[in-house]
Amino acid sequence: MTESTTPVHRKPHVATLRRTLPKLLNDPLGTLVGLADATPGQVVRLNLGTIRPYLVTEPAHVQHVLRDNAANYTRAGDSMLWRSVRKLGGDGILSEGPKWEASRRRLQPHFTPKRLDAAVADMSRAISDAVDELAGPARDGTPVDAAAEVSRIICAAVSRVFFGAKIDTADARRVVVEQNTVATALRFRLLAPFLPDAVPMPGDRAFRRAVRNIDEILLPLVRAERASPEGGDDILASLARARDADGNKLDERRVRDDVVSTFATTTETTYTVLTWLFPLLEQVPDVAARLYEEIDRVVGPGDVVTREQVGELRYTRMVLDELLRAYPSGWLVPRTAVADDVIGGTRISAGATIALSPYVTQRLARFWDHPEVFDPERFAPDAPRRAHRYAYFPFGGGAHQCIGQYLFQLEATLILATLFSRFRYRLCEPGMPAPQLAASLRAGGPVPLMLTPHRQPALA
Repeated sequence: MTESTTPVHRKPHVATLRRTLPKLLNDPLGTLVGLADATPGQVVRLNLGTIRPYLVTEPAHVQHVLRDNAANYTRAGDSMLWRSVRKLGGDGILSEGPKWEASRRRLQPHFTPKRLDAAVADMSRAISDAVDELAGPARDGTPVDAAAEVSRIICAAVSRVFFGAKIDTADARRVVVEQNTVATALRFRLLAPFLPDAVPMPGDRAFRRAVRNIDEILLPLVRAERASPEGGDDILASLARARDADGNKLDERRVRDDVVSTFATTTETTYTVLTWLFPLLEQVPDVAARLYEEIDRVVGPGDVVTREQVGELRYTRMVLDELLRAYPSGWLVPRTAVADDVIGGTRISAGATIALSPYVTQRLARFWDHPEVFDPERFAPDAPRRAHRYAYFPFGGGAHQCIGQYLFQLEATLILATLFSRFRYRLCEPGMPAPQLAASLRAGGPVPLMLTPHRQPALA
């Protein structure tokens, strides 16, 4: 047993069922932030009836769970979220143990900064072509849905860069739609995590149907590549050639699991996070004006954004970092304690459920000035260093830190630079959408936009 901080034998703050449950049902995120703000340095025990997870939000405690004693806090166990994730992604990079380690070793080379930087030209061209398709709706005055269009643009880039165009954008978009169904179907079980899988819940049927639909799209690609590999260094080709620890060719299921996990990794975070930016910018016109000015100055009208220009878009990067603080896609990070431990002086028993939340920690008033304010200056190069490394962990931490972190920064910057160099927008329905708690944090409704052309490409 290790110890994250002193003193030992400190009782957790207990959030009682009678007082907490109604607030959680009405405003779950605000309630969790309020509990954490009111109990500095403490672990909070959430009394939800038959399940009583520990809410761990203090950055030092988060570091203890994710890094210092990570071996004791696994994604295995009876966590509803991870059980459901395994039903989608199998025993691949979204799992735990030796199979996770093997999947990560296979996939990591596709996500290194060197490789992604080399792919920027292809990625940017795919994004540019996809953004060009918005010229029609902008010209005709037809509203578009922010989430749907961002998803379509991401799918064009992911298909070309990671799958060698072996999956077309339409099918890739269908996979994202089904991933969205999977994520939202889980919200019912998130509200009742104590119920076993055998007890039917709303959303179960939609979840199973979505997983089948994803397999109907991706499994034929896996089988075709395994049967007649076309070569190349895309994900499908690499996995078709891959071998396990015994030197045997990976079976179809293992390749399928890695492909599905890769698709989720390369699309989900960018899609869900960027959707929040459009309503947010209307709330902070000074931030929007500075963002537009930088993009106009760095990127030419109609140009394909280059890697060098990405490096010059410093304020854009600050905006994205603040967006990840305010609306992290992975809002909930559950873990299961393998053995007894102590966190912040609170004894944790083996088998206990630990709930980490980047959303909550990244809004703690004792670590962030005016955390409710969207302020990219927090991430300015000359801004004071954060009080603790784990006050900000939108991509997790430790060995399980998301391999798509660098991809997000490149992909999201290219999308914003391309889109805002060509169009401006206004919301058809002003105001911020309510957050929807699912497997990832997403806008609770559509975000319809009216686009207008901003600058036309220069004549040759």
